[in-house]
Amino acid sequence: MEWIWMTLAGLISGILGSMGMGGGGVLIIYLTLIAGLDQRAAQGINLILFIPCAVLALFSYVRKGLIDFRTALSAAAAGLVGALGGVFLSGWLDVVWLRRIFGVMLLFIGVRELFAKKPPPREEKEEEEKEKCGNQSAEK
Repeated sequence: MEWIWMTLAGLISGILGSMGMGGGGVLIIYLTLIAGLDQRAAQGINLILFIPCAVLALFSYVRKGLIDFRTALSAAAAGLVGALGGVFLSGWLDVVWLRRIFGVMLLFIGVRELFAKKPPPREEKEEEEKEKCGNQSAEK
């Protein structure tokens, strides 16, 4: 029965992660709270799961022309520096503090999402709507 929950956690994490929605949070919560793994082990497993998900998602995003490579390379460089810092910090901090930091981050993100203002519609969509309205009134 445990493998069913593990499979579901991995599936949901993969789906959310490939959509860029932080599926690792789901997996880490499952691995620490339900599977009883140490925070560091859960983070390591999460990183391993992320590799194939990222490769598959990246392939799809590149194929659809959704990647701005200049921005992506800047973000990747900053991410590598952050990853090195994170590796150092996770080895230096006690597991209790890692769990607390992770929990506070999840809480912050959740509260922010609950109270975030809806982003304004993109200008392209507004222009398309105007064109549709103009075409409909011309047909009448």
